[in-house]
Amino acid sequence: MVTWMQIKIALIAGLLLVSVQGSGADPEILDIGAAAPGFELMGTDGKTYTLENFREAKVLTIIFLANHCPTAQAYEERIIKLSNDYPPDRMRIVAISSNHPEAVCLEELGYSDLGDTFEDMKIRTSDRGFNFPYLYDGDDQKVALAYGPTATPHVFIFDEERHLRYRGRFDDMENPYKTPVHHDARNAIDALLSGKPVPVEITKAFGCSMKWLSKVEWRKKLDEEWENKPVKVEPIGEEEVKALVVNHGEKLRLINLWATWCGPCIIEFPELVKLQRMYGQRNFEVVTISTDDPSREEKVWSFLEDKNAAFENYIYEPEDKYGLIELIDSAWQGNLPYTLLIAPGGKVIYRHDGIIDPLEVRKVIIGYLGKYFADDK
Repeated sequence: MVTWMQIKIALIAGLLLVSVQGSGADPEILDIGAAAPGFELMGTDGKTYTLENFREAKVLTIIFLANHCPTAQAYEERIIKLSNDYPPDRMRIVAISSNHPEAVCLEELGYSDLGDTFEDMKIRTSDRGFNFPYLYDGDDQKVALAYGPTATPHVFIFDEERHLRYRGRFDDMENPYKTPVHHDARNAIDALLSGKPVPVEITKAFGCSMKWLSKVEWRKKLDEEWENKPVKVEPIGEEEVKALVVNHGEKLRLINLWATWCGPCIIEFPELVKLQRMYGQRNFEVVTISTDDPSREEKVWSFLEDKNAAFENYIYEPEDKYGLIELIDSAWQGNLPYTLLIAPGGKVIYRHDGIIDPLEVRKVIIGYLGKYFADDK
């Protein structure tokens, strides 16, 4: 059985390799000197792009990215800067996301607030202020199969005749807080613009593996494993609640107050499970407290079991629900559901009454945990 730690290790190493479309082998990487394969892809701006759209540029840089990949995210600002550093008639950048969205496991989203769907790409474009087209190739992955990227990010740089002159890494420093020594992509662009040979034509690309369509089966396997995890609910009293709120542990703690008779609670609950699966491999945990009468514990457990709530779940024992309100948060007015994000040491970094906005919560979580491997403590 694959453990969550094994998944993280594989993600960091970029070794979650799967066969392409079930063929048993990754596609061959485009050879130096080969002509750029054509494409017709939708961009996050709603426009359809082909190679012809970039004909005025002397150099064309195509970069395969992925929203969820921490390595790709670590390069986003550098890619934006590179795009700004050259006029469009000299060099253009095109980013392509070829990951199949259903092949990305929830457990692989621990460093991102977004998955790899086209709608998520639109949000990332807006949030980061991308100054280059961001194109979607995730359904049939035909463009990725033609170019052969092995990881995200993977850079392909073409000359004026659109022959490949460089492929590989952006530079030699994944950590965005440190300065690279070898600026491979920029060096290749400058050489081509100067009419000189590219100094280094091929480098290896480090990052998250491509999420080919065949990896959907891997995601199904992890989904099944999660569904088979044991689910339990335990009684909790005032002192235990105080300890949860003080949070002397090392993890960012999401506390959710809910009840089986609360419609909005039932609607939002699946998002809590997703949050635990996404960020539970890092310093994060979901804890729920049911405000149902203790006599309804069996009904509470049945609901949690149905939702695969394999994390800490409690049912509040004392009858005084108003006392619970004060124990949890003096800002809480008592309405359900109620959600808190509490950092180690007890600082509340997010509070919300009513149904949460999942994206808003994910942004707060990632803002605290960090979106790069370099952010890990």
